[in-house]
Amino acid sequence: MLRTSWVLAALTVVSQIGWVLVAGPVRDAFTGGGVVLFFLASLTHSLATQPAAWTARFFATVLVFGWLVEALGTTTGVPFGAYAYGDRLGPDVGPVPVVIPLAWAMMAYPVYLAAARACRTVSGRLVLAAALLATWDLFLDPQMVAEGHWWFAAAHPALPGIPGIPLTNFLGWAVAALVLMVALQAVAGAPPVAVAPLSPPVVLLAWVYVSNVLANAVFFGRPGVALVGAIGMGIPLAVAARGLRPPTPVAAPP
Repeated sequence: MLRTSWVLAALTVVSQIGWVLVAGPVRDAFTGGGVVLFFLASLTHSLATQPAAWTARFFATVLVFGWLVEALGTTTGVPFGAYAYGDRLGPDVGPVPVVIPLAWAMMAYPVYLAAARACRTVSGRLVLAAALLATWDLFLDPQMVAEGHWWFAAAHPALPGIPGIPLTNFLGWAVAALVLMVALQAVAGAPPVAVAPLSPPVVLLAWVYVSNVLANAVFFGRPGVALVGAIGMGIPLAVAARGLRPPTPVAAPP
């Protein structure tokens, strides 16, 4: 199962590189396919390394939460601001495309594991995991809005360098991400097995950061998004990276 997770992680990277090179309906297919591959890479890693009961509780919680918060958001505007989905993300469950809860789960898993390894306290772990998940949206929303997969009724006030996305969206993400982490702590608890420094979720978390900074700076012509995202997600990622370093061997006394 762990080998399967590595294969799926590699396919995720390949699909996201391919996404840049295609357009139109093919790109739409790569969008959904990349999410599914990433989700399966996270799920199979958890099945290979964590107890099955923990995996079931974790992913069920994220999938249900992801659907509920997006259904609430599209019908009431809370907590992200008024927005709507297009019709190119595949099948829906109610007002929410199926790939959206999968996207919540695919990222919630690596950030939860990385934060658990980096922080000794529960509060620190929850805040760091929420920060990693929320700052990922500094890249996600500009990309998906530019593709027309969803849009906001009002785009102001916005963060400097990220036009078209209201500030309320990012504030909503911060709140929603923290609520999700608290729910995961209550339902699933800390990961029973610490994530390895070199593992599919860690590699994919690093890939999300590096690829989004590079793509926005070089391929998408969005230097503001690249800069704000590099700083915004880079800070909690640097904190998490310190905890992912292998322990330094201590020399035996002479």
